[in-house]
Amino acid sequence: MQFRAILLVAAGVVALVLVVFGLVAFAGRDSGASLPEADLARIRAQGVAPDLIYLVDVPGYTLAEQSLGVINDEGFGAIYSSSEGRTVELRVDRGAFDDAVCADMPVHNVVDAPVTCDRDDVGWYRTAGDRHEYIVVRGDHFIRLNGMATEVTRETLKAAVAGARQITGDVTEAPEPPRTPVERGDLPTVGDGAPNNEVGPGG
Repeated sequence: MQFRAILLVAAGVVALVLVVFGLVAFAGRDSGASLPEADLARIRAQGVAPDLIYLVDVPGYTLAEQSLGVINDEGFGAIYSSSEGRTVELRVDRGAFDDAVCADMPVHNVVDAPVTCDRDDVGWYRTAGDRHEYIVVRGDHFIRLNGMATEVTRETLKAAVAGARQITGDVTEAPEPPRTPVERGDLPTVGDGAPNNEVGPGG
């Protein structure tokens, strides 16, 4: 009986260690955001400012990595999609946002419907037509998350944008400048620029 009790205690200790390790590992996965270096390099080359790259967690939605890209001069945009085909759009851009801007800025691409604004402890909840979004301000930029009102709830948008976090990565260098065209030696300097195909002596 004593040997069995020792085994049970040992098994309990192992189980406890495994549970604790699992919790630590889970916390580690949730403690930050990241993107593959190839994606970071691609969007930086497009002109996206590194401090404007954010990710969010939207239950039931996954990041469409092919949607990552620049918006306006140096802003960042991404699409999250669900298995049912629903989408939400994340946009981060430089600039100020306040109550005055709220009523004037269109919600997504809806320009033929009035904008309603409701400010709360997180940011601004905005609606126009069949779309709605949440906006939060972070320093000199603001983060927008929007979708169809029939496809994603206000509470989901609010929680996701409130937890938006800057991604981590090592791509900090300036984007590579465009390459200059390769000069060809067989193009004449006069005329229409067609290649010189004259046949030399002997054919």
